[in-house]
Amino acid sequence: MLANNFPIIPDVSLSELVHDRPGFEPARLVALARERIAETGLDLNGRTVLTEAATGVYVVTPILAALAGARRVYALARDSRHGRKSAAVAWLHRVAEIAGVADVISIVDSIPEAILEQVDLVTNSGHLRPIDARIVDALPSHAVIALMFEAWEWREADIDLAACRRRGIPVVGVNERHQTIDVFSYLGPLAVRLLQDAGVAVYRSTIALVCDNEFGPSLLAGLGAQGARIVQATSVKELAPQAFDAVLIALRPAEQGDRVVAEDARLLAAMSPQVVVAQFWGDVNRLALLECGLAIWPPNAPAKGHMGILLSAIGPEPVVRLQAGGLKAAEIALGDGEGDETSIAQLL
Repeated sequence: MLANNFPIIPDVSLSELVHDRPGFEPARLVALARERIAETGLDLNGRTVLTEAATGVYVVTPILAALAGARRVYALARDSRHGRKSAAVAWLHRVAEIAGVADVISIVDSIPEAILEQVDLVTNSGHLRPIDARIVDALPSHAVIALMFEAWEWREADIDLAACRRRGIPVVGVNERHQTIDVFSYLGPLAVRLLQDAGVAVYRSTIALVCDNEFGPSLLAGLGAQGARIVQATSVKELAPQAFDAVLIALRPAEQGDRVVAEDARLLAAMSPQVVVAQFWGDVNRLALLECGLAIWPPNAPAKGHMGILLSAIGPEPVVRLQAGGLKAAEIALGDGEGDETSIAQLL
C-alpha cells in the first residue's frame, strides 16, 4: 500500500530519533550525502528508485537518490531488529526535511506491481530482500538492481539471479576500492574497533588474521598501522601453533555451514587457550568455541552471512560512501553515467 508521502507518526519518542553520537546528526548526514554526490557525479535525474526506509545512517540511501535528482523514491518501511517501522519513517522524514527532498520520497509498506512497473533502479537493501522472481518479473525491461557492495560478495539468498538473467535485468555491484568510492580503506579501522571493543589493545598485540578474500590487504594495513604483530592465514588450520592475543576471522561465508567449525575451535584452544576470537565476517560455530573455553566477540551472533560489526560503528562516512557508490554503479549500468564496468560498476 502506498502512503501519501510521509504519514503522521504519533507514537515515536525523541529518544528513537536522536543518535547518541554527534557525528550522526541529520544535518551532517545530509552534508556528507551532498559531498558524495558532488564527488561521484551521481545523477538519477528523472529516475524512479525503490529502496528502504532504514534506521541509523542507512537513512541516507533514499536521501542520496532524491538529492541526485530522482523523480520518485519509494522507501519500503518495516519493523526490524534495528528499530521500529514508525521510528524509521519519522527518522527519514526528519532527514528528508533538512535535505529539502521530503516531497520526492514516498513511504510504502508493500511493493505491488503498480509500483514495481515504474521502477528503474532497485537497491539490494535489507527490507527488500529477498528480491525474488515476483519482484524481478514486474520490473520494466530496462531496470537495474544495485547490489550495493562488491559483486563477489553476492549472496544467493538475497537475489534470484536466474530470474534476473531470464529477464535481462542487470545486477550490478560497486567497486569499493575505486578511488572515488574508497570504502575498503575503512575496513582496517573497523577491525581495530572490533578488537578494541573486545578488550584487545591491538598495539603490540599478536593477532592472527584469518582471511581468504579481498578484505585481506585492507585489514592487514589497518592492523599494521596500529602496531599489531600480525600472522596471516587463509584458514584456522593453516595457523602454526603459537600464542595469540586475538584471532580475527574474516572469511567469505559459505552457502551452507560455518567457516569456523568444532575442529578449528579445538585447534585454537590447544595453541592459545586465552585467545579472543573476533568475528569480523564469516559464520562461526559459537557453541564449539564456548565449549572449548574460548572467548568470542561480538557477544551476539550476526545474521548468517553478515559482518560482525557494522561499518557505521566508526562513523557515517563509510556507509554514505558505500550507498552513493552503489547508486552510482547502477546509474552507469542504466547507461546514464560516465564510467564503465571495469571502474566503478561490476556486473554480476
